[in-house]
Amino acid sequence: MQEIIDFHTHVFPDEIAERAMKTLLEEGKKKHEVNAYLDGRLSSLLSSMDRNGIERSIVCSIATKPSQFEPIIAWSKKIRSDRIIPFPSLHPDDRDFAGRISRIRDEGFKGIKFHPYYQDFAIDEERLLPIYEKISAENLIIVMHTGFDLAFERIRICDPEKIAHVLEKFPDLKMVTTHLGAWEDWDEVEKHIVGKKIFMEISYALDILSKEQARRIILNHPGEYVLFGTDSPWTDQSTTLALLKNLELGSEREDLILGENAAALLDQ
Repeated sequence: MQEIIDFHTHVFPDEIAERAMKTLLEEGKKKHEVNAYLDGRLSSLLSSMDRNGIERSIVCSIATKPSQFEPIIAWSKKIRSDRIIPFPSLHPDDRDFAGRISRIRDEGFKGIKFHPYYQDFAIDEERLLPIYEKISAENLIIVMHTGFDLAFERIRICDPEKIAHVLEKFPDLKMVTTHLGAWEDWDEVEKHIVGKKIFMEISYALDILSKEQARRIILNHPGEYVLFGTDSPWTDQSTTLALLKNLELGSEREDLILGENAAALLDQ
């Protein structure tokens, strides 16, 4: 049976989950209609995974300041299991970024999450380049928020052209771009990313894109570079699965997206 791996989810410690979800929903609703389909707790994600036949999920954290590195690492170690694969986070302003990245590798984690809007950086600025170089040297994966973000003004800090520039400089960097390359910037995805060996996951995109454009982006991209992701709890895992199947990509391409590509990336 095909293993399904969700490459983009979020959960919070039980003691802050209610407060965190309330704050994020309030921020998101200022600019966009956004809903939560789970309560932000790990137990709820696992229940959703069980209902939908999802074997493993990547859980992404975001460090909004350097001091959050240690609590994120501690919590990531606490929740990881055969089914939950945490990607900790470090802040780009952390002076000990090299040590932090080595620590993430030494603790056995597979990757790191970055979010340019919440962490206040543009992905191609000079101060990020040594960070990418170190992450690449440690053979870690980056899950990078790309495209616009519904809670922020539309400034172009993680758009497809910048993504392409970064990966031209660091061709061995295993960067997973979220939301089918760049959220609500999909014409630019087709211009700068499609057809290149750049990973993208499908979360929070099929809900918005036309079926025609979603199929065009995916079918014109290298088959091994598209991953299943949901951004749960902000979308429903079952809905994203149904939307993917509705694209009628064929069983071979569908199996690659649902889990084969993710398993191969995680095993590298």
